[in-house]
Amino acid sequence: MINDLPLAPIVRIATEADIDGILALQSQNLYLNLSSDELADGFVTTPFTPDLIRDLLDRDGVFIAEVGGKIVGYVLAGGWDFYAQWEIFRLMISRLPDLSFQGEKIDIDRSFQYGPVCIDRTFRGSGILSQLLELIHSSFKDRLPIGVTFINQLNQRSLAAHHRKLGFEIIDEFEFNNGNFYTLAFTTIQPSSPRLLSGDWVKTPSFKTAF
Repeated sequence: MINDLPLAPIVRIATEADIDGILALQSQNLYLNLSSDELADGFVTTPFTPDLIRDLLDRDGVFIAEVGGKIVGYVLAGGWDFYAQWEIFRLMISRLPDLSFQGEKIDIDRSFQYGPVCIDRTFRGSGILSQLLELIHSSFKDRLPIGVTFINQLNQRSLAAHHRKLGFEIIDEFEFNNGNFYTLAFTTIQPSSPRLLSGDWVKTPSFKTAF
């Protein structure tokens, strides 16, 4: 029956009215709030406060997916000047000049940080992450052609979604606070993977994502 069909997600740039929904989803998936079994299904490493989200909202760097009025996914992204307030990102910034992507040196002034990313557990594997990334492509392609992110090496769900499914390229590995991390990069000029543009949120392989 038509009424039994799942609602299609709405993907858009967030507003201040979305902050509570973003924080609720963050809390449900934050590393410190999860059991060891839950961690295996993906997690968020970096917590954001309401003020930090507002700051990034002013920079048009908060992207959400909602279904039936509920926020079921978000991606935060922005320039290195914003992310430099965290020690882990300062470490990444210090390493970027020695890294390259698709044969080109990574220019801090022409790249940005992608993440944290979180998808509601019920909607993982639905294609929402691909749709959010497509929106990020269109938002950043005219000003910052390269996106960079880190993934905790324990977070194999996020690695599967971004590296194997979406085609993010691993460009570095580093240690921080007794943890091991990958640095990955992607281009906003064109999709990182042919599967990125697929709007089929039923048949997309079930990779679980949050970091």
